[in-house]
Amino acid sequence: MSDLSSRLEPIKLNLGCGFKRIPGYINVDSVPDCQPDQVVNLELTPWPWADNSVDEVQLIHVLEHLGREPQVFIGIMQQLYRVCRHGASVHVIVPHHRHDNFYSDPTHVRPVTPLGLSLFDKQLCESWVKSGYANTPLALYCGVDFVTESVQHDIEERWLKRLNAGHISPEQLNDAMLHQCNVITQSRFLLKVRKTESNL
Repeated sequence: MSDLSSRLEPIKLNLGCGFKRIPGYINVDSVPDCQPDQVVNLELTPWPWADNSVDEVQLIHVLEHLGREPQVFIGIMQQLYRVCRHGASVHVIVPHHRHDNFYSDPTHVRPVTPLGLSLFDKQLCESWVKSGYANTPLALYCGVDFVTESVQHDIEERWLKRLNAGHISPEQLNDAMLHQCNVITQSRFLLKVRKTESNL
């Protein structure tokens, strides 16, 4: 399969697109009413794309809807890894797990956090095992390797106004981001797929 997929033109996937279609991407959703390019239930595996055929993935407010059961979520991450090429970019945007936007939608089934995504980084998992940490080394168990290249948080406008007006310091804002609800609206992650010859 890898020999064939290496000759394929790389594709871009907008997974769980809803009504937000992106030009140049294959827009995918499980709901036909969204009129996606492909109707695919991402919780059912295997996905219908070839190994190492995908160059870029958009998951915009999608991961929090998937995998109520841990094994289903892990299967999704395995399929994402399988279809992506080495170096592929995976863009993830999710509501912050301590914001009302997350709690208010009954279809949100799991929080997506920086630490949670780092469990799928092979090198981090190897270092945790070596150091005797309790973090579950999912990358080693599942045969995947996603590197978190960047994490950005969007801050509620009212908190930004307080910061800009000098009513709070950057340190106080950072403390609020760590401990209070309704400070961060959503989080943005850039993951890079890391594969060796044995994965191709």
